[in-house]
Amino acid sequence: MKRLIPQFGQACLQSRGDAFATLARSVVGQQISVKAAQTVWDRFAKLAPRMAPAQVLKLKIDDMRAAGLSARKVEYLVDLSIHFDSGLVRVDDWTAMDDEAIIDELVAIRGIGRWTAEMFLIFHLMRPNVLPLDDVGLINGISKSYFSGEAVSRSDAREVALAWAPYRTVATWYIWRSLDPVPVEY
Repeated sequence: MKRLIPQFGQACLQSRGDAFATLARSVVGQQISVKAAQTVWDRFAKLAPRMAPAQVLKLKIDDMRAAGLSARKVEYLVDLSIHFDSGLVRVDDWTAMDDEAIIDELVAIRGIGRWTAEMFLIFHLMRPNVLPLDDVGLINGISKSYFSGEAVSRSDAREVALAWAPYRTVATWYIWRSLDPVPVEY
């Protein structure tokens, strides 16, 4: 970390500030490139006057598909909207909940897996000690920075990250920057 941190100056992790939009953006971006995700997001965002659950629930499926969303992602965005609109997710309680409780709540939403929930903890809630071991970039970065490019297991990564606690999120962010200096935002 001593070698990585000075390379990125004053750059820092920032939250977009809106829980629903952050998760919706994560769903839109699943399994496609960052550039393609931005293009689809821009088209999708034009459909709703305001990116809010009630607005998404009013959208026509054909319009969402025409924006570039797969049928599955449309289903996921509708389920996400229902969870938020009906209060099935306890947004107001998240600040008092621990990370695992929030992950459990989020993975109950179709299309939200552990990785997406961890990205939410990092990029929206700004939780300081998240270690997303399912993130390929993190594993590759640890391999490059700590193992001279040799393949590493999740167990190896977890061991390296012991030294990063209680700021594993910050260390993860710097590891990501070591692979791609342009920060991804969710």
